[in-house]
Amino acid sequence: MFKNEKGFTLIEMLIVLLIISVLIILIVPNLARKTKDVNTKGCNALVTVVQAQVDAYHLDHGNVPASLDVLQQEGYINKDQLSCQGKGALVYGSGKVSAPAE
Repeated sequence: MFKNEKGFTLIEMLIVLLIISVLIILIVPNLARKTKDVNTKGCNALVTVVQAQVDAYHLDHGNVPASLDVLQQEGYINKDQLSCQGKGALVYGSGKVSAPAE
């Protein structure tokens, strides 16, 4: 009927779908494992930024702030910088900021 038909056979399509499925099965779990590492690095970066603002407050006022709320009220940090995503509020004491315990 038709001569020189061009296209994919069912077997070729199934092989392509199989390869794509295997790649997805291998990649998705690895991405899920990386989420914890990304959150930890992000929290450590936030601690560094907030500590820099504590130091800036110390340079401006001659003493360290009593709490992170003082930094927020003075405009050194904003409300979102008071806690790490998924970990809780930052820990502050004696002029040092640290990440919350897991």
